[in-house]
Amino acid sequence: MSNIATFNNANLPSVTSLTTALKSMAVGVDSVSTVIIKMDKTGHWVFGADQTEVEDGSTWAINPFSFVQGFIAWGDGEVLGEKMVSVSQPLPEMESAPPNAKRGWETQVGMSLKCLSGEDKGMEARFSTTSVGDKRAVQALAVAIAEQVDKDQENPVPVIALKKDHYAHKSYGRIYTPVFEVQKWVSMEAEPAAEVAEEEAPARRRRAAV
Repeated sequence: MSNIATFNNANLPSVTSLTTALKSMAVGVDSVSTVIIKMDKTGHWVFGADQTEVEDGSTWAINPFSFVQGFIAWGDGEVLGEKMVSVSQPLPEMESAPPNAKRGWETQVGMSLKCLSGEDKGMEARFSTTSVGDKRAVQALAVAIAEQVDKDQENPVPVIALKKDHYAHKSYGRIYTPVFEVQKWVSMEAEPAAEVAEEEAPARRRRAAV
């Protein structure tokens, strides 16, 4: 099995430039990708417009150069404004929030990831969030990557499992938060040889999350 993760449209700087930006990460979001992935209110990882559940046991590679930070303004279920930059850049200066923004400008963080196993293998996705618990999980992963780069610049890509945690809220009950569980670290360089074709897995049904 290859220990190399390949990302499209990466526009990558040197790996050494990661450390300072990731360690100082405060807030952010965005990166070019195929689908939006998130954790729903029931603690399930889902992606796409149909809220398809992520396959159990699947692994995902995080693009260490995709971390972004910035601001987003939400109206009634729609984005009224969004300004995002790489974590290597200062937060953008903001004007007044759009008039119909319910919570004004909210800080947002984000990153992109790619599925490495299972029926969704090869799919690229974007994770972005404004919630406190989610931002802490992204920040913890960013710091872990920075520490890894300090030790081993050849393998800066974390291969993770999408897990969850929870806490009890006085008003809202059980609140789920994401956990990005690092399984191993791999390279970002392209695979020079074609991969051996895997045996096709039987089709399986996946319900859309409610």
